[in-house]
Amino acid sequence: MTAKATTSATFEQDVLQAEGPVLVDFWAEWCGPCRMVSPVLDQIQSEHPEKITIMKLNVDENPDLAMKYQITSIPAMKVFHKGEVQTTIIGAKPKFALEQDLAAYLG
Repeated sequence: MTAKATTSATFEQDVLQAEGPVLVDFWAEWCGPCRMVSPVLDQIQSEHPEKITIMKLNVDENPDLAMKYQITSIPAMKVFHKGEVQTTIIGAKPKFALEQDLAAYLG
């Protein structure tokens, strides 16, 4: 199981109305660190599918959401729960560091 894409059109349903925590990976095609962190997020998603949902949002294709959530550098990841941002993670990190940042959700 890998991270699914979300867009401005589906963000409300995919993220804000989701049952459990949702990590949104704000990324772009041209971003090298984004491409490095993507398989790590896919791995975390496949290992913890019942605990967290991981969605990808292309900031070039959805600039309205990038602006709304004040994305100034990518990769940026925000964990939403009950429609609110709970955690923000900036930059590409190795798996163990991301798992530490997400420990409250992966528990």
